[in-house]
This record gives sequence, C-alpha cells and structure tokens, in this order.
Amino acid sequence: MMDIPWGEPFALIDEKGTDVALVGTIETAHHWLYRKWPIADAMQRKALAKIEAAMECMGSVADAKAAFLVAAKSAGFAPVPVR
Repeated sequence: MMDIPWGEPFALIDEKGTDVALVGTIETAHHWLYRKWPIADAMQRKALAKIEAAMECMGSVADAKAAFLVAAKSAGFAPVPVR
C-alpha cells in the first residue's frame, strides 16, 4: 500500500502532553482515528468516513484533512505544525 501525503505534517498533542503523534499521511490519520482515538463521537465518525472516502478516491483529501482536524480538536488534541 502506498502512503498518501496530505500536505504539511503536524503533530497531535493531547491535553496532558503525554500522547504525541506525527501525522503526515492519510493512512496515519486513519490509524489514529480507528485504533487510538480517545473518544468515540460524531466528529470521529465523520472524519473516519471522510478519510475512507478519500482513500477510495470518492472524496477529497482536503475535506478529509479538515474533518480530521475538527475531530482532533473535539477529542482534546492540539494540532501543531511540524517544520
């Protein structure tokens, strides 16, 4: 499987600063949403659906990334750009 980059990578840092993930591909975002997400809510489900649609070329990667960032903030993560 080929990883699909979706622009500038960013780090997700939880409220306690203990859990950090570097997200630079749609596959990494999918893994976090599906396996490591701290809460199951509507934002997580919406982001997961948008990411899966983009992975199947049925939706845009930009929409998937935007939904992921909304879900991250809803779950208490602070997305921080990585340079």
